[in-house]
Amino acid sequence: MTITTLLVANRGEIACRIFRTCRDLGITTVAVYSDADADALHVREADLAVRLPGAAPADTYLRGDLVVAAARAAGADAVHPGYGFLSENAAFAAAVQDAGLVWVGPPVKAIELMASKTRAKELMAGAGVPLLAPVDPATAGEDDLPLLLKAASGGGGRGMRIVRELDALPGELLAAAAEAASAFGDGEVFAEPYVERGRHVEVQVMADAHGTVWALGTRDCSLQRRHQKVIEEAPAPGLDEALRTRLHEAAVAAARAVDYRGAGTVEFLVSADGRPYFLEMNTRLQVEHPVTEAVFGLDLVALQLRAAEGEPLPSPEPPQPSGHAVEARLYAEDPARGWQPQTGALLTLEVPEGPGLRLDTGYAGGDTIGVHYDPMIAKVIAHAPTRTEAVRLLARALERARVHGPVTNRDLLVRSLRHPDFAAARLDTGFYGRHLAELTAPGAGRDPATAALAATLAEAVRGAEAGRGAEAVRGTEAGRGVSTHGPAPARFGAWRNVPSQPQRKRYRSEPDGTEHEVAYRTPRTGIPQPYETPGTRVLAAKPDHVTLEVNGVTRHFAITAHGGRVHVDAADASYTFTALPRFTDPATHTAPGSLLAPMPGTVVRLADGLTTGVTVEAGQPLIWLEAMKMEHRILAPASGTLTALHAAPGHQVEVGALLAVVQEDPAATPVPVPVPEETA
Repeated sequence: MTITTLLVANRGEIACRIFRTCRDLGITTVAVYSDADADALHVREADLAVRLPGAAPADTYLRGDLVVAAARAAGADAVHPGYGFLSENAAFAAAVQDAGLVWVGPPVKAIELMASKTRAKELMAGAGVPLLAPVDPATAGEDDLPLLLKAASGGGGRGMRIVRELDALPGELLAAAAEAASAFGDGEVFAEPYVERGRHVEVQVMADAHGTVWALGTRDCSLQRRHQKVIEEAPAPGLDEALRTRLHEAAVAAARAVDYRGAGTVEFLVSADGRPYFLEMNTRLQVEHPVTEAVFGLDLVALQLRAAEGEPLPSPEPPQPSGHAVEARLYAEDPARGWQPQTGALLTLEVPEGPGLRLDTGYAGGDTIGVHYDPMIAKVIAHAPTRTEAVRLLARALERARVHGPVTNRDLLVRSLRHPDFAAARLDTGFYGRHLAELTAPGAGRDPATAALAATLAEAVRGAEAGRGAEAVRGTEAGRGVSTHGPAPARFGAWRNVPSQPQRKRYRSEPDGTEHEVAYRTPRTGIPQPYETPGTRVLAAKPDHVTLEVNGVTRHFAITAHGGRVHVDAADASYTFTALPRFTDPATHTAPGSLLAPMPGTVVRLADGLTTGVTVEAGQPLIWLEAMKMEHRILAPASGTLTALHAAPGHQVEVGALLAVVQEDPAATPVPVPVPEETA
């Protein structure tokens, strides 16, 4: 059957990416969208769109019946699941086919066989694929430690725990099972040895209905946070040819064992001594598929559509790979603060274009990043003849990108790509566990003080131009007989500055909170000049651009003001500042012991027995917030008495909302509130 109209049962960058291939192939595109996504980029780019009433995933993108109804209403003849949501749901795949639609994915039976990690491992053992020996938690001993607990269904790090002490095993099993049941509707958990310093290496497979299975090289996805990938590359560096061959053969064997068709990924854990172990098979396209596309010169979505139409792959063997590709996931999150998701208006998103660079995104400047979905903004991919060139190209592209709005992990990505261990391909899943502190510390080579000076000079010029414009208007109105009496336009607040005296501006650097005070003068030339800043000379100053000579080196700064925030983009770094008032407003201070929401989200639960008047212990988890598919604990800041409680399960809260207040009482003997097992 020839596909003419395709509905993508997904959102964001993957929907936009699939639409791109459809446009190239002349296929009409259909988007589905929740109320929260009514103006999303994937909706704007689709030919047709169907609303799924509601905002939460459970009410919208996870409602297979609504998605199938949307496809039929729009006249689609095929459905592509993308990744996430229902992409590996066998019942949804069957429902699509039962509705007479083409399913752009693997056979239902293959999805069912690989849906449970425990059943998949049993099947792979029969196919000769190397496995880690399972461990029975009931009989585990000290020699079995450390253990890794994993949810049998689903992924993304939910229901996963590392156990290093035998006494902690029962509690961690209960917590992992509870989280797995909540996330996937299946509380089954299994245990296997935890491989220290293991690498996450995967093989992309592509299969047709005519017996051809391609193994499209390897990818390394070892740089992860919360068991979710951050930087991926192809081919996986540092593997000898024998290991590559073994991985390819095992991946093909896994695909043939379930009569696979379409795009899939077989994931392995490779130990420090080079032994591979099967982890799971993802029966869908992966987020990181662009690096394989770049290296092999293929469009995997086009091949998926071809396979769904019953066509054979172009040749018995895949094309020869060329060069190296690296992908970085740009997230709206703060790595220095526990990877907290960030929300708000994405004011600017501009990534340099050029040979070897690719941007996959579901957002554009002016869009809003909400609380309901994954915090990934975009993927930036670089392809070059060698790994060194690809890494350098990607790091520089990220460094030069203009990303204004919520805090992102952009600086972390740049530093990760330039870290000596990454450059030397010393990769394993513990990379961020070891290096996060240094990667998020105030950076060498950054110069926020000079950037704050540039922001101040641009604002001074902007204010002067606004003043001249106001005077021109007043002069025109006076000539027309219009009264011009009244106060002059305010400049820099409600006080008057004497031009001959230095003027001062205060900023807070985001997100670290460092304050900077800048002094400057505006001489008769009208061009503001820095004051008390030796070695710095102003070469040009405009409202949106400042050029400075700093210790003999010319530096350019692009300035963008959005409300009370100023974004400064330099050649080697970007800075965000919040303008501070000249005088501090005491009303802005919160009471000691206040627990504020670190992000917008939903209160999912409270500690058992938590109510005003109870005593709590410093560091004790009191409130759990969920935002963007992650749970975050709010801890007691001190031992004392809970004097106020404003949070309740189900409440939607904004960032900075007051959740509770703990009045410190060091002399009291705290009686801890019972704490349920951790689930985040």
